[in-house]
Amino acid sequence: MAKYRIEWRPKAREDLGAIVRYIGKDNPTRARSFGEELRDKTLPLAQHPELGRTGRPGQPALVRELVIHRNYLVYYRVWNEAGIVEILRVKHAVRKTP
Repeated sequence: MAKYRIEWRPKAREDLGAIVRYIGKDNPTRARSFGEELRDKTLPLAQHPELGRTGRPGQPALVRELVIHRNYLVYYRVWNEAGIVEILRVKHAVRKTP
């Protein structure tokens, strides 16, 4: 059983949707499965919320990042008291941090 519940913030859902739409322009079949793969890569955080590394300099306090694909990072925050891992953003690796 998962120790933490994973919650996607609206901005993170928008980010994921934009990625799927972008890929869908060239490969609609792959776009949906790729989006599911990215989401699935966050599931281990329910058992291991410290899996990602702590933020880089200039990143907001308590924000961690996890590489979910060679080109994509998830930014998240852990709320230990509430048992929640909050997915904040999904960004391409070459883009600036949130």
